[in-house]
Amino acid sequence: MEPFVLPEPDRRRPSSLPPGLMTKIVIGLVIVLVLIFGSSTFYTVQEHEKAAILTLGKYTTEKEAGLHFKLPFPIQQVIVLPAKKTQRIQIGFREVGGKITPVEEEAMMITGDENILSADAVVEWNISDMRNYLYNIDNAELFLRNSASAAIRSVIGATALDFAITEGKTEVQGKVKERLIEMQTKYQTGIHIVDLKFQDIEPPAGDVQNAFKDVTNAREEKNTKINIATKYENDILPRERGNAQALLENAEAQKKSRILNAQGDVAKFNALYAEYANNKSVTESRLIIETLEKILPNAKIFISDSTGETVKYLPINELLRTPAAATGTTGGTAK
Repeated sequence: MEPFVLPEPDRRRPSSLPPGLMTKIVIGLVIVLVLIFGSSTFYTVQEHEKAAILTLGKYTTEKEAGLHFKLPFPIQQVIVLPAKKTQRIQIGFREVGGKITPVEEEAMMITGDENILSADAVVEWNISDMRNYLYNIDNAELFLRNSASAAIRSVIGATALDFAITEGKTEVQGKVKERLIEMQTKYQTGIHIVDLKFQDIEPPAGDVQNAFKDVTNAREEKNTKINIATKYENDILPRERGNAQALLENAEAQKKSRILNAQGDVAKFNALYAEYANNKSVTESRLIIETLEKILPNAKIFISDSTGETVKYLPINELLRTPAAATGTTGGTAK
């Protein structure tokens, strides 16, 4: 058996690297390091966002929109959140791709008069305090959903069903919003409640819902008729008040006119009476003559003064017949 002999090592000179390759490798490493450094030190914040800066895991500051610089990881870390964007959560239902799916365990609740009610709501919110939002709550959406459900149930639980589904809907909505804001302030969640709106507040589907719809329709019809009657009243009353005022003003004008006419007649009578008092015989003679003219319209009346002892004679009849006689002489036989 032949002895085992180890092969002799290759004593040839190692092949040298191509010229310039080492330089390229160094440049490539530098570029990679620059890219890694740049990606971990420069960051961009959009208009609807805010950035929280953590230094060695501790919250230090926050940045608004724009391009910013930070120390490389793990010294500093940046958390970008859509703080200025108004977000929405749905209570009692979910809408995905335009399809609405009810969530009965969230929607169903008991009213103050021990009736069952279904309430759907939408909560609009945004981030008001980045630090509280990051450190005081773990799951913001879950916390907000639970707190909104609790606020709705607490208010509905103290409200009668009939009031909640009719004219009290707006009042209930305002109370729920106030309660939800109080909870965010109490727990310092950093969440700002923009608005809360009920989509539907109604009894469960079925005969009860139909009955309440009839009641609601009747109330709306009642309010409509009341509004129509009020409009008619507001139209009629001002016009009739105007007519009444016009009649009063017309009567007042007639009153003043008659008073002035009467005063004028009194003044005229007083003036005549003053003249009558100065010479009563003239008035007496005038009244006698006027009366004779009325009762003897065709009579010829002659007035003479027969006072004194001597009777004065004036041949009036002969004088009156003279023109007639003259006419008869010239024109024919006188009768």
